Amino acid sequence: MAWRLRLVPVTTNIDFFRLQWVTFGSSLVAMAASLILVFTMGLNFGIDFRGGTTIRTESSEAVDVGAYREVLSTLGLGDVSISEVFDPGFSDDQHVAMVRISARDGEEAVTPEVITEVEAALKAVDPSITFPAVESVGPKVSAELITSALWAVLAGTVGILFYVWVRFEWQFAVGTVAALIHDVLVVVGIFSLFQIKFDLSIVAALLTILGYSVNDTVVIFDRLRENLAKYKQMPLREMMNLTANETLSRTIMTASTTLISLIVLMIFGGDVIRGFVFAMLVGVILGTYSTLYMAKNIVLMIGIDRSDKLKSTEKNEFANVDA
Repeated sequence: MAWRLRLVPVTTNIDFFRLQWVTFGSSLVAMAASLILVFTMGLNFGIDFRGGTTIRTESSEAVDVGAYREVLSTLGLGDVSISEVFDPGFSDDQHVAMVRISARDGEEAVTPEVITEVEAALKAVDPSITFPAVESVGPKVSAELITSALWAVLAGTVGILFYVWVRFEWQFAVGTVAALIHDVLVVVGIFSLFQIKFDLSIVAALLTILGYSVNDTVVIFDRLRENLAKYKQMPLREMMNLTANETLSRTIMTASTTLISLIVLMIFGGDVIRGFVFAMLVGVILGTYSTLYMAKNIVLMIGIDRSDKLKSTEKNEFANVDA
């Protein structure tokens, strides 16, 4: 028989409710702490939310993002984002980059003098560079982006709530959404605590975390629904432990393979996507934790009405006969 890698034994019997109030209480404390951090320390908004200026550069020479960043770091500009643009329509000698500079405190946009300094510094690195477009984003547009980001996360959460409610029972929907709120809120709290740059890419990461977390939760709840029909007399707590153990191998494998990819991206992906990858990295860990220790706890606290299932079992004399 071929050798197979197993991260967990074929059969496990872990009691996920053994420290029920410790794990659930820790989640509540983490959520409360995240809210306090966001309201007291705030978020380190990036250019997308603070406003600033975007300079499009074109050159016949290959874009050297490291050289661009090094020369601009001497100007004391603050938050600067540099990314190379790829397009199949570009010619072989057409190399395009976007230089994004955040506005300083008290200013609506980067001043013309600063833009001139930036252009001169980049020309020192690459004399063939040109600047075909310069665009500024003011605070009004940035405020609209913040509102749109909040609505996007809220709409995603409500959509998931509706889906789980229709697919399963309302108790499952409440547990799922509570776990999702936990994941997103704690990620945002970590960004606030360490003042990591928060921009639109982080909003994309939060929406991706919602999808990842609900996928794992739905898999466990789907197995739980099967077990509800299979083990009609088993106490709900024991059945949830059984379900979590039955799907544990899948949960660990999914989280492990995702984390491997994210760690590689964190190391080799560069500064442009590092914030996104970090948010995803934390979100995958939190999503796995909340699925095992939060969503199920809430469903257990609310309880599930199994009276109809028990009645149907009593009426069927062959219900307890193994096929």
